[in-house]
Amino acid sequence: MMEEKRSYRKNLSSHGLIYLAEQELKISVRNLSITGLFAELDANEFISEVDEIFCALTLSVTVDLYLPEMRLAGEADVVRVEKVDGCINFALEFRSLSYDVNNLLYQRKAYRKVIITSGEIVFDNKPYTFLTQNVSVDGVMIHLKESLDVKEGTVTTFEFQKLNLKGEVKVVWVEHEENDSMLMGLKYVLMVQEHIKGIPRFDPISNIV
Repeated sequence: MMEEKRSYRKNLSSHGLIYLAEQELKISVRNLSITGLFAELDANEFISEVDEIFCALTLSVTVDLYLPEMRLAGEADVVRVEKVDGCINFALEFRSLSYDVNNLLYQRKAYRKVIITSGEIVFDNKPYTFLTQNVSVDGVMIHLKESLDVKEGTVTTFEFQKLNLKGEVKVVWVEHEENDSMLMGLKYVLMVQEHIKGIPRFDPISNIV
């Protein structure tokens, strides 16, 4: 039987963040390939045992990942976890990654997670259904099937159930598309809940080393 081919892995010493158990946790990357990475979880006050990681992964094995030195951010699946010499090691398999995200993070101030789900926004006392494109702790990008005359700076109400979010948002930018639909960037103004579960910030200004 032929030995299963494995992607070339480059040994390196780098640092990053994963979002697990509603916390941004520091990691030390040991090797990297085009399909994934092997890393060690840095000491922290939230997780110190393998069982705690398995508990945090009960609903989904997918975590958000940020590697500032390699300018990568996105999602990865946890495919292996083990404790060796008191350190928690794990293997991640990339699901989706964006490159050169550092400049975008500096401009946007927060990581944007790709989430496609429906919601409702109100303009001129009329509700419109939208699809989110990406979501951050500061705002959301949405797609509307209709092309509306909405001005930048407009403040209105919105709601989408997947993240249990509702409140007031400000229209930051508007982009009309050729098929009479539109994209819209919204900034949270007043939220019913302050903490948005499931969305990391991944602040590029903080020192993660």
